[in-house]
Amino acid sequence: MSILVETAGFFLGTIGWGLLGVTLPNSYWRVSTVEGNVITTSTLFENLWQSCATDSTGVYNCREFPSMLALSGYLQACRALMIAALVLGFLGILCGMVGIQCTKVAEDNPEAKGKMASAGGCMFILAGLCGMVALSWYAFNITRDFFDPLFPGTKYEIGPALYLGWSASLLSILGGGCLFGSCRIHSSKEKSYSYRYKPSKSALSAAAAPRPRVDSNASSTGKYGKNAYV
Repeated sequence: MSILVETAGFFLGTIGWGLLGVTLPNSYWRVSTVEGNVITTSTLFENLWQSCATDSTGVYNCREFPSMLALSGYLQACRALMIAALVLGFLGILCGMVGIQCTKVAEDNPEAKGKMASAGGCMFILAGLCGMVALSWYAFNITRDFFDPLFPGTKYEIGPALYLGWSASLLSILGGGCLFGSCRIHSSKEKSYSYRYKPSKSALSAAAAPRPRVDSNASSTGKYGKNAYV
């Protein structure tokens, strides 16, 4: 059962990592709202790297953010967190491929495979947490500006990329938890069933004491008596 759980956890973590990779370049992290606007001739949408505008004919133009240092602090932090999530997920895939029991890599050393699988599970969990923090922080700023009546700029709504990213982060966390938990359960079972018999000190001293030498003639004489030789 642990093999199925850790294999499922590995594939869930890998799928979550792949969806996080799709989320990062997606342009629809936030979309301009139509709330309170009578005429909507254009729609604005942004992600962590660029801002785009499209009109009613479907023609759109995009411009990249000119300077990283001129960006808001939360945008820079979200970039760093998303890149860290992708790097951690990639490391989790490498460790999981080595550590899961259905692969032949390092099969002669089950203890090392268990440690690698546990490390892969931890990497997937950290990747999911980094992605979840980045996406939630970005969504918090969207909702804060949307409900602020004194905000002078363009108001945005949560884009579909954030929902995809939340699902990806959740899959990565669940996959890492399954992978890490199955390895811990498997290692605890092995420890509970692998034990050694430790003899007591009295048994050791009795085994080490010299045994008395028995004379075969004396034993046979004592057994049959003197009448047997007459």
